[in-house]
Amino acid sequence: MSDVRIEEPEIKKEQVLVVKDEYFKPENVCIVTGAASGIGRAVAIAMAINNVTVVGFDMNEKGGIKTAETVKEFGGKMIFVKADLSKDEDIENAVKEAAKAGTIKFLANIAGIQHIDPIENFPMQIYDKMMAIMLRAPFYLSKLTIPYMKNSKDGYGVIGNMASVHAHICTSNKPVYNMTKFGLRGLTQSIAAEGNGKIRSFSVSVGYVSTPLALNQIEPTVKQRGITPEEVVKDVWLGKSRVKEMMTPIEVANLFVAGSSQFLSKHLVGGDLLFDGGMVLTY
Repeated sequence: MSDVRIEEPEIKKEQVLVVKDEYFKPENVCIVTGAASGIGRAVAIAMAINNVTVVGFDMNEKGGIKTAETVKEFGGKMIFVKADLSKDEDIENAVKEAAKAGTIKFLANIAGIQHIDPIENFPMQIYDKMMAIMLRAPFYLSKLTIPYMKNSKDGYGVIGNMASVHAHICTSNKPVYNMTKFGLRGLTQSIAAEGNGKIRSFSVSVGYVSTPLALNQIEPTVKQRGITPEEVVKDVWLGKSRVKEMMTPIEVANLFVAGSSQFLSKHLVGGDLLFDGGMVLTY
């Protein structure tokens, strides 16, 4: 792996999409899961720069505090809450803490984990953990936050879900990841169906992003496919993409900013933002 370099890029304030939106104000709260690293960290920073009070959830306390410190350096506000999304009690307590910070208007379900194995070898304990964190938790967080949104002054709110190209196509040895991402698109559309245009929802589907989650997939894929790390990146990950580079976390975060904005995305109701470099639709 010595020739392969996938590092999480440093986020610079000028990279963030800034939108003038009537709902982007400090009294409104955006909950972001997975806020300690990767896409979750980038979404937390981007929404905070857009003048929203962010409440970030994560198991990684050190990483979560680091994200909050970065937000403060950029002039934003973020509160970190340590929470295990596989535990209902943690989710319930974290949402209550978020409600103390202002009016919950936005929810970004980002947190995810990965495990590489074929179906016949897949450990059921890991299956349960992935389902809990990546599908059950987004559902439960939506269930808990929608009432806050509905009971707010204007009854408006937005829920964004981190899907993937794996919500459109399935690759081998990622069965549970595939299932959760397809499920998140179903959740997105279900929220939209019940939201009557006031509670909007959207999903974001991207290809490979330069995050720790991606980096940690290289070695297992090497073992599963019997190829080199270079071949994993160039042939397996980017082989079907027309854009031969990975996205950065802040590029993905900017999609969440745009999707959360009523000014830009009033008609984004249950839709999926497919920014995949051409992996899905240009075979």
